[in-house]
Amino acid sequence: MFLLRGLFWLVLFVVLAFCFVVLFQYGPHNFTSGFQKEFARTKSFLVKEVHKAKEPKK
Repeated sequence: MFLLRGLFWLVLFVVLAFCFVVLFQYGPHNFTSGFQKEFARTKSFLVKEVHKAKEPKK
């Protein structure tokens, strides 16, 4: 139960921090479009980093 509660708080923190960053950068009037832009940017960054980590080192 402790692990589940800790995971819940970690996910909640990440989501709220992401929303704060979007709100700070784009403002309340462009929140939805800013959220979509930042989510796509974050997703592409994570995919690129995971792909880079999976490549065998020479």
